[in-house]
Amino acid sequence: MRAGLHLVLAVAILGCGTSPAARFYTLDATARPDGSRAGSYAIVVGPVTVPPAVDRPQLVLQAAPNRVTVDEFHRWAGPLDDAVARAIAGNLAALLGTTQVAALPATGLAATHRVTVDLQRFEATPGGGVVVEALWAVRPWAGGEGTSGRTLATEALEGAEVDAVPAAYSRALATVSADVAAAIRSDAGRRRVAAPRSR
Repeated sequence: MRAGLHLVLAVAILGCGTSPAARFYTLDATARPDGSRAGSYAIVVGPVTVPPAVDRPQLVLQAAPNRVTVDEFHRWAGPLDDAVARAIAGNLAALLGTTQVAALPATGLAATHRVTVDLQRFEATPGGGVVVEALWAVRPWAGGEGTSGRTLATEALEGAEVDAVPAAYSRALATVSADVAAAIRSDAGRRRVAAPRSR
């Protein structure tokens, strides 16, 4: 009886000492060139702001309309605003056909445009999908009138595990990036038309 009790206590102690290992995630640039002509763009992305509720190391998941869960064992590998900025920068590089794109702080880059992003929603529902709502602005680095817009992107999860959430967020950010890229092309086109011709 006493030996059995000791065995149960040993198993309990060992069980208390083992916990699930945390997993760490990044956001990827998933956009592909869309066939548009490459341009001589140099773009700085940032700052990016994210909703305070999700601005934390852990993934935040919607459990109900007015309730979220904070997953201690699924975490971002770095600050979320930085991860979003880098994903958008990578997407813009692919969409605009330029290597001159960087997230803040961007040193040594003679920028032509600056992109700021304010995420209004960054929500994930396990077994469902993600919603990314972004207010963004494109401004010429030298000053002058810019362009602003709003993008609402939704993506279904490709799998039931939490691992599918960052991948869905990455695809949603590619949609945001496509709208930003279109605004940059439009701004550059307006400036070419408005530029005085040399005689």
